[in-house]
Formats: sequence, C-alpha cells, structure tokens
Amino acid sequence: MRGTGSTAVTRSTLRQQIADALRDEVLAGRLKPGQEFTVKLIADQYGVSATPVREALVDLSAQGLLDSDQHRGFRVHRFTVDDYRRMVDARSLVIDGIFRQAERQGRSTVPGKALVAVRRRAEEAARAARGGDLDILIGYDLRFWNELGAVVANSYISEFLHRLRVQAWVFAVPFLRADPELRDWLWNGHEDLIDAITAGDLAAARTVVDSYNDHALAWADRLEQ
Repeated sequence: MRGTGSTAVTRSTLRQQIADALRDEVLAGRLKPGQEFTVKLIADQYGVSATPVREALVDLSAQGLLDSDQHRGFRVHRFTVDDYRRMVDARSLVIDGIFRQAERQGRSTVPGKALVAVRRRAEEAARAARGGDLDILIGYDLRFWNELGAVVANSYISEFLHRLRVQAWVFAVPFLRADPELRDWLWNGHEDLIDAITAGDLAAARTVVDSYNDHALAWADRLEQ
C-alpha cells in the first residue's frame, strides 16, 4: 500500500511540475498562440510517460490556456482583444466587490506583518516594470497579486483573479515583446497600492486599482489602433 501511495504522489507532483513548466512556456511566449503539439511530443521533450503529461495538459485546458482537439492533440489558446477587455472588466468587478465588502464590514486595515512579503513582491515588480524587464515582471506581478489576494480575499476569489491575470499575460506577451514602447505600457503602481492598503486608505487603494484597469484598457485600445 505504501508503494501505491508513493507512486500516486509522485505522479501528481510530476503532473503539477509539467503543468507549471508549460504554463511558464506559454507566459514567456515560447509556446505561441495557435501552436499545436501532442502528448507524445511533450512526453518526449521532458523524458516522462504520457499519463502525467496528458493530465497536465487537461489541467491547462481547464484553465483556458490550451484548446483540446481529439484528433490533433492540443494547441495554445488564441485570445482576442475583446477577450482581454472582458478579463479586465471581470477583475475590475470582482476587486470592486472586495472593496465594497471591506467597507461594509468596517475593515480598512491589514496587519503589517501580513504585507511584508507582498511589499517585497511589489518593489520587485515595479522595478522590473520601470526597467522594461518583461520576463522578471511577469513572475513578480503574478506573485504580488496572488499573495495580496490571499491576504485581502478568500481563496476562491484569489484563485479566480489569478487565473484571469495569467490569461491576460498570455494574451499580452507576444504584443509587448514586439512593442518598441514597451516600458511605457508596463504598469508599475504596485508600491502605490501597498502603501494605500498599509495606510488603511481604501479610497486611495481603489484609485490605484482603477488606474491599473484604465491603463490596461488604454493599451487594448492602442492595439486596435
């Protein structure tokens, strides 16, 4: 029985590792929108059996990052500008709901200790954005919002917002890499948001988040123009 349990844990861990690795490939733009591949191709690439690869690809399909075709395997999902706008609208509505709930419950402050690690992520993300370092920014930005969500919202909301942000980055990365004005379009207000939350100033925090979403929508408009 111990052997069976150990095998299951190993496979589950391998499944997650493959899913994480492939998600990073998509986020980095090395796996491009519309690119097709099979379970066998990925299994050969990582030197593993087909089962954990298939499970990892199914997980990524459930997250909206891949499309599954019974006869051709999998391909990276191709998001549109309208998809991106809907992602921004969705996260805006959810975050506004978090603010409204905090106001109703009289919760305007978060314990300082809970924000120490989040502030470090904010500083690194803002530094990467100002420097135009897209690869570093993506990792820190996702960790910043994910860890902040874990502090100010419940796990279901935090996971939903994380999924939206991953999808938004997947859409944005190919365009940003080709943009000569990259630095101008990387949002760097992470530290402003942490400062507002640390001060318990919900109005200021909402203003920062609104500017974040307005920035994203302005970038989407620019893409179409």
